[in-house]
Amino acid sequence: MGRREWLLKRNCSLTPRQTVAAWAVLVTLSLAIGLACAWQGAPYVLVFSGLEMTAVTAAFVIYSRHATDCDRLVLEQGRLTVEQVRGGRSRQYLLPVTWLRVTAPTRRRDPIRLVAGEVKVDVGLYLLEGERRALARELRQALAE
Repeated sequence: MGRREWLLKRNCSLTPRQTVAAWAVLVTLSLAIGLACAWQGAPYVLVFSGLEMTAVTAAFVIYSRHATDCDRLVLEQGRLTVEQVRGGRSRQYLLPVTWLRVTAPTRRRDPIRLVAGEVKVDVGLYLLEGERRALARELRQALAE
């Protein structure tokens, strides 16, 4: 049996540079409106503009932390290695093929569940429903070889 590998990543529509540019445009526009209103005698608009900029910045930070989340599955030498990256933290699971059971999603948002003894790992959260089912079939087929 040869080496098989699957990389399941988020589909991020913005590059890091585009993310920073979008954030800068939003913050600049909000600050400009707040300053213009404060200059015209409505200082509370600037306060709410500051709250808005804080919320937008928090949202962009959270988005950026999870933009590189992924699942990497490597099947070789009688074991399946699953590496999961979530929010910059990495976890690795070594699952023996002889005990491994692949459970396909039963509902629309269910992940693929890999079970080997007491270890349970959910993968494929970033795939569409049909892609998750296809991956589950492909994993079962690869394990059977």
